[in-house]
Amino acid sequence: MQRKGMYVIAAVVGLSLIYPKTTLAEAMRCSGEEKTCFASCTKILESASNAACLANCHARNARCLQTGCWDNGSVRYCDLLKR
Repeated sequence: MQRKGMYVIAAVVGLSLIYPKTTLAEAMRCSGEEKTCFASCTKILESASNAACLANCHARNARCLQTGCWDNGSVRYCDLLKR
């Protein structure tokens, strides 16, 4: 019984070496954060508040393109691609 378990472990390790899963996350971009910001603005029904929200997204994106950091008001994260 113990030998059977060893064979199973060896098979799993061998298969993971032969077929490695290499999933790399896509790099975060300023433009992607801007799209997310725009999407949250569409939930605002009042047109004046919606326009202010969209202007805020544009300003945040411009700052991100300069610095590589996105600040959503509560969290600031950096190392974003500037494209």
